Amino acid sequence: MSTLKPLKIDIVSDVVCPWCYIGKRRIENALALVPDVPVEVRWRPFFLNSWVPREGISRDEYLTAKFGSVEAYKGIAGRVVAAAGEEGLTYRPELVKRQPNTIDCHRLIHWAEAQRKAAEMKQRLMELYFRDGGDLTDVNVLVRAAADVGLEADDVRKRLATDEDVALISGQAQEASDKGISGVPTFVFAQKYAVSGAQPAEQLARAIRQVSGEINAQAAE
Repeated sequence: MSTLKPLKIDIVSDVVCPWCYIGKRRIENALALVPDVPVEVRWRPFFLNSWVPREGISRDEYLTAKFGSVEAYKGIAGRVVAAAGEEGLTYRPELVKRQPNTIDCHRLIHWAEAQRKAAEMKQRLMELYFRDGGDLTDVNVLVRAAADVGLEADDVRKRLATDEDVALISGQAQEASDKGISGVPTFVFAQKYAVSGAQPAEQLARAIRQVSGEINAQAAE
């Protein structure tokens, strides 16, 4: 029976950040490389584009505002599409027609956490967005996604219509910002070591083993 203290891993990311999509797969692969290390993973919200209104905007408008033009993004997108493919993920930027504000997505992930399904909820939303070009500003799409991972559809629909946990999620995203997190994904180990960016699985696995060893050595003193 392992008496190792679990390593807390806070993953600060956003569902519309392609490197977060890739980073999620890489941290999962990293954890598979260190099956003997007990961990507690928590998904933390971040707003990649806090300026996007709650109802979202067209993807073309977004790409123009962020990259100067729709064309300018195509070069960048190619690299990301290739990196996603290497992890067995599909990113089809041409299918994305609407850029959402992600607060409702983060609310769903938070609610799914109560059923230990936060990672599944996050994955489902990311797949919808990156692979299928799903409109994450559409409440029906969000409700369907929640039902897909086992949440109660009617309950989710009712809760989305309220401001439940809006302040909580906004506060958590602000807290990440206040701690100096500006690029995502950021992996925070034991609430004190931060690794920024979608690092390779082997590198993340090394960090997990190292920090776990350190916190358990301290606990044994």
